[in-house]
Amino acid sequence: MIKRNLTKLFLSFSFSGILILSSSIVAQSEFSKLNSMSGAFSRMGFGARGISMGNSISALDEGNLVSYYNPALSAFQENNYFQTSYSFLSLDRSLNFLNFTRKFEFGKNKSADGKPRSIAGISFGIINAGVSNIDGRDNQGEKFKDLSTSENQFFLSFSNRFSEKLSIGVGLKLYYYKLYEDITSSGFGLDFGALYKFNKNLNFAFVLTDVNSKYKWDSSKLYGTSGNSKTYNFPFFVKISSAYKFEDPKVIATLEFEHSNAETDFLRLGTEYNIIENLFLRGGIDRISISNFDIPLRPAFGFSYSKMINEILVGINYAFAIEPYAAYDHHIIGIEILF
Repeated sequence: MIKRNLTKLFLSFSFSGILILSSSIVAQSEFSKLNSMSGAFSRMGFGARGISMGNSISALDEGNLVSYYNPALSAFQENNYFQTSYSFLSLDRSLNFLNFTRKFEFGKNKSADGKPRSIAGISFGIINAGVSNIDGRDNQGEKFKDLSTSENQFFLSFSNRFSEKLSIGVGLKLYYYKLYEDITSSGFGLDFGALYKFNKNLNFAFVLTDVNSKYKWDSSKLYGTSGNSKTYNFPFFVKISSAYKFEDPKVIATLEFEHSNAETDFLRLGTEYNIIENLFLRGGIDRISISNFDIPLRPAFGFSYSKMINEILVGINYAFAIEPYAAYDHHIIGIEILF
């Protein structure tokens, strides 16, 4: 009985922490509806570049790329690209990123019929999130240990450029969630994406995210015959995105529309300015609700600088994003390597 009470108490604290990790609750709004659904940690963005541009880079084929935003992007990556990022968050939360992207070229510059060579790409990465330092207390209110949760997404994507203008990719995603002792869950989902280069300056992208992603929970290991099994589906997203590259000054502007089966509609905006060689300034706004303007925006900005060291380009990335309902705002710092 005591163990059952402790478990119920812990699960209550844990689910509260999970909701805080994704964002604070806004009652009866589309924002709270979306973020109370499974997998909210994986929708906060990936790395300093994406978050600082408002997570609006699904159509961006220039610079260092990660298939988290669009599985079709990896075919455009120049050189081998590795990045890792760490987030500074309030309320004992953690959010960390790791990614590697590489492009492959097959055949000569032109085939016998004059068509472009085949160019493929691969990208894989990890998102890790969690809440630590959760008080585990007995039914007398006495603390007996610190508890924590861990939620992870492992993704792998493949893409191919079928012409100089069109790239199509597919992403595989594995989720693993450790909530408490024997209470764990895993899930599998798919992403599909396409990128079309309308001309040398303008790109369009179309992305389907979290197809068939879900968690299935089974508490019978903890509660025995009193336990039960339940499945929670992730929200499914459709994204339409564009990116425009100005030549002078060297500025990239991005715009994205996202619709989900949770009946949410958001716009995202981003910009990146290559102020001097290897120095980029960025800014963006995430979660601009079309139907409810009372939902606070999530502005962000950041920068990156890189330097060549023994034929390896090493860079540092930083992003700052406002969290409207958290005690402190979101800081991301990362290291990237091109070789």
